Amino acid sequence: MLLKITGIFFVALAFIGAFLPLLPTTPFLLVAAACFAKSSPRMYKMLLANKVFGPMIYHWQQSRSIPKRAKIISLTSIIIATLWSCYILPALWMKVFVVVLVTWPFIFLWRLPLSDGNKAPSTGNTPE
Repeated sequence: MLLKITGIFFVALAFIGAFLPLLPTTPFLLVAAACFAKSSPRMYKMLLANKVFGPMIYHWQQSRSIPKRAKIISLTSIIIATLWSCYILPALWMKVFVVVLVTWPFIFLWRLPLSDGNKAPSTGNTPE
């Protein structure tokens, strides 16, 4: 039950992130998919069947890759958010802290391979 609630929470965050440029979508979807895979096969299949969210999860599960557009948006968002934070934060230690916090996620995203851009199969052949 806790995993199902956690999955729903992360789907909500992903939905919000689809409209707010500084909130990531894909990582929240991956966490939700993992929660649903363990707690609710029905909700897991619904998430994979979603036209918007399903392909992101599918590509990650199949090839550990992300679409080029998602990669560009993610990296650009990190850069803009970091620059803005460094501009508005008063103390140098805070600016350094922000840069340190975003360094690993930036490197991780930078090194991810790009997916071929094909959509997930809609025949119900989703990974189990």
